[in-house]
Amino acid sequence: MSPRRIDGFFYGLFMDAEVLRQAGTNPSSFRRAYVVDFALRIGQRATLVPFPGARAYGMLIALTHADLDRLYGAPGLELYRPEAVVAHPLEGEAVPALCYNLVQEPEPHERNPEYAKRLRSVLERLGFPVEYVESVG
Repeated sequence: MSPRRIDGFFYGLFMDAEVLRQAGTNPSSFRRAYVVDFALRIGQRATLVPFPGARAYGMLIALTHADLDRLYGAPGLELYRPEAVVAHPLEGEAVPALCYNLVQEPEPHERNPEYAKRLRSVLERLGFPVEYVESVG
């Protein structure tokens, strides 16, 4: 019997299947989606922050708990914590998902232009709305 998979909502570079595979995971069931009342913030890395009326786009991806532990146990990612969200696939019904976010949001002066550039490229390649892609910075 294979391990149970759960949906994770990914909004940063982990939306890229190849990045996930290189991290030693076996992702499946990729679906474009969004969450409401969250906004994307990029400091050194990306995180979602509560923001009424906002919409953050990302990918729903099925992974095992061991895969998620492997991803968020990596150096630099240990400050991310799982939160329950309701993700809205661009096609289909809303589903519960785990979303990993920083406990403390980045300071307003924190920026990582290289990360933002890479993220815009991933979002564009995955076909997210142009307005959203252009807003990432």
